[in-house]
Amino acid sequence: MARGPLVFLLWISACLFLSFRASCFYLPGVAPQDFHKGDPLRVKVNKLTSIKTQLPYSYYSLPYCRPKKIFDSAENLGEVLRGDRIENSPFEFKMREPKMCTIVCRIVLDGKMAKDFKEKIDDEYRVNMILDNLPLAFPIQRNDQESSVVYQHGFHVGLRGHYAGSKEEKHFIYNHLSFTVKIHKDPVTELSRIVGFEVKPFSVKHAYEDSWNENTRLTTCDPHAKRLVTNSETPQEVEENNEIIFTYDVEYLDSDVKWASRWDTYLLMADDQIHWFSIVNSLMIVLFLSGMVAMIMLRTLYRDISKYNQLETQEEAQEETGWKLVHGDVFRPPLKSDLLCVYVGTGVQFFGMSLVTIVFAALGFLSPSNRGGLMTAMLLLWIFMGLFAGYSSARLYRMFKGTEWKKIMVKTAFVFPATIFSIFFVLNALIWGEKSSGAVPFGTMFALVFLWFCISVPLVFVGGYVGFKKPAIEDPVKTNKIPRQIPEQAWYMKPSFSILIGGILPFGAVFIELFFILTSIWLHQFYYIFGFLFIVFLILIVTCAEITIVLCYFQLCSEDYHWWWRSYLTSGSSALYLFFYAAFYFFTKLEITKPVSGMLYFGYMLIGSYAFFVLTGTIGFYACFLFTRLIYSSVKID
Repeated sequence: MARGPLVFLLWISACLFLSFRASCFYLPGVAPQDFHKGDPLRVKVNKLTSIKTQLPYSYYSLPYCRPKKIFDSAENLGEVLRGDRIENSPFEFKMREPKMCTIVCRIVLDGKMAKDFKEKIDDEYRVNMILDNLPLAFPIQRNDQESSVVYQHGFHVGLRGHYAGSKEEKHFIYNHLSFTVKIHKDPVTELSRIVGFEVKPFSVKHAYEDSWNENTRLTTCDPHAKRLVTNSETPQEVEENNEIIFTYDVEYLDSDVKWASRWDTYLLMADDQIHWFSIVNSLMIVLFLSGMVAMIMLRTLYRDISKYNQLETQEEAQEETGWKLVHGDVFRPPLKSDLLCVYVGTGVQFFGMSLVTIVFAALGFLSPSNRGGLMTAMLLLWIFMGLFAGYSSARLYRMFKGTEWKKIMVKTAFVFPATIFSIFFVLNALIWGEKSSGAVPFGTMFALVFLWFCISVPLVFVGGYVGFKKPAIEDPVKTNKIPRQIPEQAWYMKPSFSILIGGILPFGAVFIELFFILTSIWLHQFYYIFGFLFIVFLILIVTCAEITIVLCYFQLCSEDYHWWWRSYLTSGSSALYLFFYAAFYFFTKLEITKPVSGMLYFGYMLIGSYAFFVLTGTIGFYACFLFTRLIYSSVKID
C-alpha cells in the first residue's frame, strides 16, 4: 500500500522536470553563420500583421521603399498557410560597419497612398523584418521593473496623435528606423555571429536645403555633422501631397549571448510565473481528483465482481442486479454504427498526429527558427496517420459484423477532412476578398488536395484492408436476440445531462493552457512551452478516460446499455465548452472590429473545436470500451 503514494509523487516530479526542461530548450534548426567585418547582411521584410484585423498583408502592399528587384524567399507549406511573405528589402547592412542617417528613398503621397497608410495606422499594423533568421524586435522598458525589458514583434506602421493646442487627430508615420544588431564575436578568429536584431522607430519630418537630388544632405539628420534622430518632436504627417523621406541608422553592439541562446529573448517574453503556478495547480488538482475517482471505482468494482462471483444457488444467480443484469445487451451494435466507426478512426488519426507533434516539439525539433515547421509537421503527420484511421475504423466495423468495409473507408477518408476543407475554403475566400497575403494561393490549395487524395486516402484504404482481414474482436458475453427494455431513468441519468456534465472535467484540465495558446495565435506571440503542453495532454487523456468510465459505470448500473455513442459524446462534449470559452476570449481579450475578422476567428475556432471533439471523444470511447470488456469478462455469466 505504501508504494502507491511514492509512485504518484515520483510521476509528478518526473512530469514537472520534463515540463521545465522541454519548455526551456530548443534546437536552433539552422546552422550558425559566421560573418567577417564588412560582409553584407541580408535584411528581409515579412508580412504586416495586426491583432485588430487578423489579416496579414505583404510589406510592399504599402508604398514603402523598394529594391530594384523584389524576389520571394523559399517558403515551405507551413509558411504559406501562416500567411508569411518573406521578401528582400532596400536596407543594406555590412557587418560591424555602422551607418547613420542613410537615406532609403523619397516619396510624395498621392490620395491612395495616404489612404493606405492611414488605414494601416488605424488598424495598428506592425512591420516585421528578418535578419539572419531572427525576427525584428522592439524593446519596451517595463514600468513596474526598472531592469526588465519586454520585446514586441516588429514595429507599428505609425501612430495617431495631435499637435499641441489642437484637438484634431492626425496620422504620423514611422519613417526613421534606428536598428541595433547585437553580435557575439569570437576573440580568436574575429568572426561574428548575429544574436539580436532590435529597432527603435521614429517619426521625423526631414528637411533639406535647396531642391532634392541624389546628393542632398538632410538638415534634420546628418552623419557628417553627427546629428542623429533621437526623438519624434517634429513628426511626419500622413497627408496627400506630403513628402516623406525614409532613413535608417545601424549600430552594432557586442553581446555575451551565445548563438545557441539567441532565441531566448523571443521565447521568454512574458512573465511565466503565473503560467507555472496555474499549470502546477491544475496538475495537482486534476491528479488528486483522478486518484480519488480511480480508488472509488476500483473499490466499488472489486466489491461488485466479488459479490457476483460468490453467488452459489440458482435462485441467487437469477436475482441479478446492477450492471450484470444487462450483460445480454451491452455489446449490441449501436444505431448508426457506421458513423461511429468513422469518427473513432478519425479520432485515432488526430490522436496520433497530436501525440507525435507534441513529443517532437517538446524535445526541441520544431523550433520557431524553422518558420512553418510546426504546421508542416502537423499536416504531414495527419496525412500519414490515415493508415491508423483506416485500421481502427475497419477493426471496429468488423466487430459490429459489417461487410461493406470499402464504404466505411470512403467515409473515414472524406467525412472529417471534407468538412474541415469546406470551412477552410469559405474562410480563404473571405481572406482573398480582402486582398490579404493570408489567402492560400491556388497552387497551395492544389497541393493540399493532392496530399489528401493521393496519399491520405490510399493509406486509409491500406489500413482498412489490413484491419478488416484480421479476425473480428470477440465479445466477452453473448448478445440476446431480443433487446431488453430499458427502465425509466432518473433526471440526472438522462443522456443530455450526463453528456454535458462529462465534458466539464476534460475542459477544466486544459482551459488554462488554452488561454496561452489562444494568446499566441491571435496576439501574434511565440508559443514554445511544449513541455507544459505535453503534461496537459497527458492530463487530458486521463481525465477523458476516467470521467467517461465513471459515467458509463453509473449508466450500466441503472440498466441502460446504450453506452456506445454516449461514451464518445461524454468526453467529446468538452469541445462545446472550448468553443464557448473561445467566444468569451473573443469578447474580453481581443479588439477585433471588422466583421470579416470576426468570421475568421469563429470559423477557425469552430475547426479547432470540431477537431477537439473528435480527439476527446475517441479517447473516452476507447477507455469505456476497454473498461466494459474488462468488467464483463471478470464475472461468471451463466
